[in-house]
Amino acid sequence: TYFVAWSVSFYPQIILNYRRKSVEGLSIDFLVYNVYGFACYAIFNTAFYFSKSIGDEYARRNNGHKNLVRFNDLFFSYHALALSLVTFTQSFYYKRSPTQESSFIVRTFFYLTLLGLVLVSTMSSVYNTVYFLSFIKLGCSMVKYVPQAWLNYRRKSTVGWSIHNIILDFAGGILSFTQLILDAARSGNIAEALGNPVKFGMGLASIGFDLIFLTQHYVLYTDRYDPLKFEAQLRFQSMPLYGSVENSDAGSI
Repeated sequence: TYFVAWSVSFYPQIILNYRRKSVEGLSIDFLVYNVYGFACYAIFNTAFYFSKSIGDEYARRNNGHKNLVRFNDLFFSYHALALSLVTFTQSFYYKRSPTQESSFIVRTFFYLTLLGLVLVSTMSSVYNTVYFLSFIKLGCSMVKYVPQAWLNYRRKSTVGWSIHNIILDFAGGILSFTQLILDAARSGNIAEALGNPVKFGMGLASIGFDLIFLTQHYVLYTDRYDPLKFEAQLRFQSMPLYGSVENSDAGSI
């Protein structure tokens, strides 16, 4: 299912960062959008999955139909938030370019949406506040890939950006979109596909941007040379092997 592909898709980037001991080639804005967006998504899913009052309010506004948040959505959002935090933390410990900082745009997005959330929470119902969180996540999903695509374009390279992450994300987007349509069709209410706008928007955004990244990686920027990987290989090859002549007492006997 889609949540397996999406859940696994976070690991290749973490592993790549660990092996390179660097986050060069990775957009910091992308990491900020990911953490912020999945935090909002986790709260949204938690509220819709556990709160009876929110579930009842949804049914009242949607002709008695139940919302489409399932346990796998809940698990995915928690898992995605945890791994997004891991990747974000890596950016503080591993090597990165002096120019790799969060931009004015992402900071403005964060403060404006946070202000909007405060205003909605004070002027409207809990239901509307929770729904506003879903639109923050949707906004993050729509724009988070733009800084990375732009960074790849400026560098004319995708080195440092895991293509395996993209392939899995693309598969997850297709499966998510398909599942949402099938769930709505089985319930007899196609409009329910929009009842979970985050999942719907995430599926479409993932598919569109993943096609851009696949084109960048396999068509536009095919040079795979990574000096950091080359340096790591040299360090490994220069390490004396346990039991070798240089590392034994044989020469002194």
